[in-house]
Amino acid sequence: MTTTYHLFFVAFVAIGLTSPLVVVSYDERELLMNLKTALAKESSNTKVFDSWNPNNSVCNFTGITCDDSSSFVQEIDLSRQNLGGSMIPFDSICQLRLLQKLSFGFNNLHGSVSKDLNKCSNLTYLDLGNNLFSGPMPSISSMSSLRYLYVNTSGFQGAFPWDSLENMKDLIVLSVGDNPFDQTPKFPKQVVRLLKLQWLYMSNCSIKGEIPSGIGDLTDLVNFEASSNFITGEIPAEITKLVNLWQLEAYNNDLTGKLPVGLGGNLSKLEFFDVSTNHLEGDLSEVKYMSNLKSLQLFENELTGVFPPEIGEFKYLVNLSLYRNKLTGTLPHHLGSFSDFNFIDVSENFLTGQIPPDMCKNGKMTALLILQNSFTGEIPGTYGECKTLMRFRVSNNTLSGVVPAGIWGLPNAEIIDIQMNNFEGGITSDIQNAKTLGQIFAAHNRLSGELLPDISKATSLNVIDLSHNQFTGKIPETIGELKQLGSLHLDNNKFSGEIPKSLRSCESLSDINMAYNSLSGQIPAALGWLPTLNTLNLSSNLLSGQIPSSLSSLRLSLLDMSHNRLAGAIPESLSIEAYNGSFAGNPGLCSQKVTYFRRCASYSGGVSPVIRTLITCFSVGSAVILVLLAYLCYLKKRSQKQDDEARSLKDDTWNVKSFHVLNFMEDDILDSIREENMIGKGGSGEVYRVSLKNGVELAVKHIWNSDSGNSKKSKSKIKKHFCKQRSLEFDTEVETLSSIRHVNVVKLYSSITSQDFGSLLVYEYLPNGSLWDRLHTSKKLGLDWDTRYEIALGAAKGLEYLHHGCERPVIHRDVKSSNILLDEHLKPRIADFGLAKIVQTDTTNGSTHVIAGTHGYIAPEYGYTYKVNEKSDVYSFGVVLMELVTGKKPIEAEYGENKDIVYWVCSKLNNKESVLSLVDSSILEPYKEETIKVLKIAIMCTSKLPALRPTMRRVVKMLEEAKPCKLLGIIVSKDKGDDDGKKEKDTTFTQNVLY
Repeated sequence: MTTTYHLFFVAFVAIGLTSPLVVVSYDERELLMNLKTALAKESSNTKVFDSWNPNNSVCNFTGITCDDSSSFVQEIDLSRQNLGGSMIPFDSICQLRLLQKLSFGFNNLHGSVSKDLNKCSNLTYLDLGNNLFSGPMPSISSMSSLRYLYVNTSGFQGAFPWDSLENMKDLIVLSVGDNPFDQTPKFPKQVVRLLKLQWLYMSNCSIKGEIPSGIGDLTDLVNFEASSNFITGEIPAEITKLVNLWQLEAYNNDLTGKLPVGLGGNLSKLEFFDVSTNHLEGDLSEVKYMSNLKSLQLFENELTGVFPPEIGEFKYLVNLSLYRNKLTGTLPHHLGSFSDFNFIDVSENFLTGQIPPDMCKNGKMTALLILQNSFTGEIPGTYGECKTLMRFRVSNNTLSGVVPAGIWGLPNAEIIDIQMNNFEGGITSDIQNAKTLGQIFAAHNRLSGELLPDISKATSLNVIDLSHNQFTGKIPETIGELKQLGSLHLDNNKFSGEIPKSLRSCESLSDINMAYNSLSGQIPAALGWLPTLNTLNLSSNLLSGQIPSSLSSLRLSLLDMSHNRLAGAIPESLSIEAYNGSFAGNPGLCSQKVTYFRRCASYSGGVSPVIRTLITCFSVGSAVILVLLAYLCYLKKRSQKQDDEARSLKDDTWNVKSFHVLNFMEDDILDSIREENMIGKGGSGEVYRVSLKNGVELAVKHIWNSDSGNSKKSKSKIKKHFCKQRSLEFDTEVETLSSIRHVNVVKLYSSITSQDFGSLLVYEYLPNGSLWDRLHTSKKLGLDWDTRYEIALGAAKGLEYLHHGCERPVIHRDVKSSNILLDEHLKPRIADFGLAKIVQTDTTNGSTHVIAGTHGYIAPEYGYTYKVNEKSDVYSFGVVLMELVTGKKPIEAEYGENKDIVYWVCSKLNNKESVLSLVDSSILEPYKEETIKVLKIAIMCTSKLPALRPTMRRVVKMLEEAKPCKLLGIIVSKDKGDDDGKKEKDTTFTQNVLY
């Protein structure tokens, strides 16, 4: 019996060991464990590999699906598992003989993908999309059975292997968009040969050329997206053969011509149609047949003709955006009334008639934008009940009547823009419900009544413009409760009473205009304590009393108190000829310096004879010294050798344009353009420091001549330094800076040009140099984290203003730490707009094509396209944030050859210890956790794909949320006075409380 059992056991073991199932299971487990080993180390935040252990069958591994009959691995689906790692072992994976599906989508995988991927020849499904890969996409030509290919937003660069698609006759889905591929010479012909294709996504991947007529052969196509490329020519007529098309998107290209005949009639299943931001022309006659549309976006084209009334009967339409065209006619009465209509933007057309009343009938509308047309009639009262509205903009029309009361109190509104119409009535008490309202633009109407105290309940307000109306009564004292208020325009109304002293509480106020009212009483001294006030216009009122001396501390770009009843002495710092127009029409004012005003009494009881004698002696002595200095300068000039090629700059005729009040003459500037006054070179010219006689210091940039910028000139050949024609850089910088008023943007006082000698820009001088100087040069300061944070936030606000606060967005195009200047309080100013570009309102692609920037700060999209937009500035600002956190330069040898700070930072994100090691060693230990919040923002800003980067508005918000905790500052200060033992204890306490 024992012998029989023993023989049976031996036989069983022998059979088991030779079973193909067991051997295969063992081999496939080993291959999968290789994959786990490669990824698990950098995937600490996932539990997907917990089940991957030797005691489990591979078919029970998370993400693994086996063939039902043989238990071979058939699918690997590790998408959305928060995986990291850079070395996927495709040589092992592709040995899984029955593998058909391989999905790594939506992870954080990085590094290059090896050519071994092509060994997975049996795949029918491949997803590498939404990762952080680098390098080229390898050939996959062996995958002739592939049906689904997703490599969108993967980070691949270089040339895409279009030839690999030749044999994929069964391909159903091709998704290759949002990658920085090399630009194709023409539309890839391989794509239009994939006759079974149903889903084609190739947006933002550098496709060039015309859409081929062969696109009409893809009759199974449901989705066709080719936006944000370089596609030219007309939309081919053959596209009307795609009768199954559900979505068609080709926005942000260079398409021309008309919409093809039959497009609307044949594409009856089309629900999403977007060919905006092109050069299309013609009318919308084809659109009227697209009755199943949910979204129609044709904005920023050259479309003409009457708005089709048939669109008003579309039952499913949710989004309608046709702005910046040349459309005429009226909007249909029933437009948007049949569906959950979300938004309409038909701004900047020639539309007439009344606003359709029922677009918010189902209570889902978020935006009503019809500005810059010729609409008439009243605002339908239905929109006062549209609680979901966030943006209500009807400005620059011919609308009339009373604004429905509910409009003022919309609970989710962010902007109400009704300016430049004929509205009557007033702002109702409903405004107390507008908790999210940030901006009110109601200028140039016939609004009347009093400004109610309830406006202070709209606590998010940062812009109020009620100018050029008929408001009466007092400005409510409660207005000081608007802590975020930055701009207040109440000019050209009938306000009376005193200026509220409570404005002192509005610490963000930078712009006040109350001119042309009937305000009385004294000017509040508290206005002089507003830290960011930049413009103050109180002209043409009934103000009396003295000018507060506190205003002397302000750095105003505009000051106007003319035509009031002010009396007494003009404060000495304001008593300069540059401000003489600012105080005109006040006969009671006097000045010891400005000749246009009567002299103040020599003694009014405030200055003793002894002090007056000292002042007189000092003045006489100063005059003698100035005369001697002038004589010495004269002798020096007379002794200089005259050069035939150089003549005095003063001999020429100069054109001076001032953008702020000036207290200097052009000769003061021209005399100082000397080599000994040069303090550096900006992105587009040499910079000189100019000290005026009154002690004021200025910075003057000389724009280089295009043909002499690379050669060095002697002082005697200054003529060759200047352009004989006005340079393009100069025009750009003047156009940009002269229109900008922001506390975090450098102030341009004037421009000086000459036909022969070129261009000068006169700026405010900032004594602490640039952020680069303070981080990286011999001028390096020990900047603590609080200071670095404030610099980051201030610079971000400056860029936010350029991108979102100007009438047209301004792209800086050379954001770097050396272009962030610091004032005497280390407050930042964005500077050097030699490369700046205002995005023109008639630009069709919202980008520019000029190569610009500085190595180390340039966004990666320069490698595959010269298109530049605001997101390029965001990338550069992200690099600046990395400098602030790490103290490192953008390019350093330790990063490796051809590597930069972005690569270096991203290579050290493996664990918390390596991340903290990135922080500048000079930053105190308790603050290091705080710096990581900013580092996260920097990483988001430097995303390879522009679409993934936040806007500067979002960056500012994130930085405000990352503000260092005040408790840290208290504890760190305490630490400095304690012994070592107490320091350790206090630091531990801080970490326990905050983290």
